[in-house]
Amino acid sequence: AFLRDTTKYLSAYFLIQELLRVMRTIDDRIVHELNTTIPTASFVGKVDPGQTCKELYQSLMDAHSNRERIIKNCISQTSAVVKTLKEEREKAHDDVALLKQLRKEQTKV
Repeated sequence: AFLRDTTKYLSAYFLIQELLRVMRTIDDRIVHELNTTIPTASFVGKVDPGQTCKELYQSLMDAHSNRERIIKNCISQTSAVVKTLKEEREKAHDDVALLKQLRKEQTKV
């Protein structure tokens, strides 16, 4: 049962890493976002730069809030796994594989 839970946890961990990578895209492309958001002289009358910047700012803040929530959730889950592994380790002092898994999880937190 523990191995099944660990496998499920690892799948979720890698999914979280991928989500964070995707969510960073807006930060990584901020110059492009600014260039496409702020109108050039020929479009100034057609687009409200203040509103457009406000929308870009809001999307950045939303992305940062979501990323922070995901990171905190990941830390919480990893901490729970570490706690479970420590409890298992107390019962099985000689289990080298368990010790390796515990050390691996501890480096994530």
